[in-house]
Amino acid sequence: MPRLDPTQIHCEILTFKEGFLSALGHDLRLAVTGAQIDVQEAPLAITAVFDAASIRVVGPQSGGALSDKDRAEIERNIRDTVLESARHPQIRFVATTIEPVGDGYRVTGQLELHGHTRPLTLTSRRDGPLQRATIALQQPDFGIKPYRAPLGVIKIKPEIRVELALPWPPRP
Repeated sequence: MPRLDPTQIHCEILTFKEGFLSALGHDLRLAVTGAQIDVQEAPLAITAVFDAASIRVVGPQSGGALSDKDRAEIERNIRDTVLESARHPQIRFVATTIEPVGDGYRVTGQLELHGHTRPLTLTSRRDGPLQRATIALQQPDFGIKPYRAPLGVIKIKPEIRVELALPWPPRP
């Protein structure tokens, strides 16, 4: 059974700001640096586990920079307040159905995030040696309160996007 490790998995999370002073904040690009994906070849099955405490700030989506202090504060807020990774250390996806669709796959399964399990369907597409997928998630569906700065002057929208790319077919 092939196992993909963090060096092979590209997983980023895109967040979007809103609120009265949102012009002072940033739409962020975050990277999940701790993950493994196990692939069973026959029948095709996938189990993915992501370390909730391994999310790191890549930077603002539209360029610009953040100070090391701001990066550390954002990562701490994500880990401790938003995802509560001490209580919910893993994000887990188990595929129940995988069907070829064009040059990609339609994958249906269960996503466990923040102590809540919900059905999830995604469609991937081939991009050279990779399969890529973008998934929109509503944080409240998983019991997550989107981050809010004091007084709610800057907050993160409930919807985030997850971008995933992995080599396909995986090698043992």
